[in-house]
Amino acid sequence: MLGNFRPMLQLKYYSFDLPFTDAFTIAKGTKTHQPTLITMLGLGPQRGCGEATAIGYYNVTIEGMMATLAAKRGDIERYALTDPQRFWHFLHHLIPGQHFLISALDIAGWDLFAQMRRMPLHQLLGIKWDNVPVTDFTIGMDTPEKMVAKLLARPWPVYKIKCGSVDDIDTLRLLRQHTTAPFRVDANEGWTLDDAKRLLPELAKLGVVLVEQPLHRDAYEEMKELKAEAVLPLYADESCRTEDEVKKCVGSYDGVNIKLAKCGGITPAMRMIQEARKLGLRVMMGSMNESTVGAAAVAHMLPLLDEADVDGPLLLADDLADGLTYNNGNVALSGRPGLGIRFTGPRNAAG
Repeated sequence: MLGNFRPMLQLKYYSFDLPFTDAFTIAKGTKTHQPTLITMLGLGPQRGCGEATAIGYYNVTIEGMMATLAAKRGDIERYALTDPQRFWHFLHHLIPGQHFLISALDIAGWDLFAQMRRMPLHQLLGIKWDNVPVTDFTIGMDTPEKMVAKLLARPWPVYKIKCGSVDDIDTLRLLRQHTTAPFRVDANEGWTLDDAKRLLPELAKLGVVLVEQPLHRDAYEEMKELKAEAVLPLYADESCRTEDEVKKCVGSYDGVNIKLAKCGGITPAMRMIQEARKLGLRVMMGSMNESTVGAAAVAHMLPLLDEADVDGPLLLADDLADGLTYNNGNVALSGRPGLGIRFTGPRNAAG
């Protein structure tokens, strides 16, 4: 009997409401706090952590994810974690379509398994830590004066500027007076085709180096027309949420921005990166305002990327873990096994 004994996973999960340093506004709305769910998978003395944020325009709520975990706890805890990729397939069938929650559990599974193997996650994934791109720092939409203040408060080698209308070109002109750093512009589906055609040449003059998701996520044909005459690289975000959408971006975009929460975690993200490379697309990875827990999962994949947008912890007034260090755009890992983080819980606010 003892020879057949197999320790069970222990599943725990916690919700937090983390405040932003400044109200965070994109074309889809404004938030002062980021609701987030932390998942933990334990085996013996070790525990792996994952994270999924609640995003209203994707109809993802903390309450919904916690209800699913409560209903599926027994199935998850009985799973024998011998391979994180198989664990993802198990989750994919157990809770189909719930990519944000699958991502949180997938990250926790990889973190735990890498700890069991006593190696940092990037080593387990076969990623050599070199040629690491810097991360940008995001300036959310606000009054022009406040956006300038945010920029001046955080000197950085490259900025992502959130835009929502054609009038934002004037704000970009104002921001350009205060820095020579490159700008990445993220429209979050906020423009029309005619808007984009008019704006791109002006953006290029202002030192913008790429534009992310200018049109609606389903406007692949219009994006082909825009790309044919674009003077700047165009990246898909909302148009490339899951694995099956990578190939749809060929001919419409120059690159894709992969989000762990949208695609379902590290396991599918690795496949998406490989597919994008085969198809000649550049690769960025971004965040969904995660704390250091979620950001660390992306950080371990940085050497695979052309561009990075992993500044989530920098936008929050509170955090849930340590283990990442930011220095002028450079992200450093702790070197500890797994994600290399230590979960602390909120430091400045009640969770």
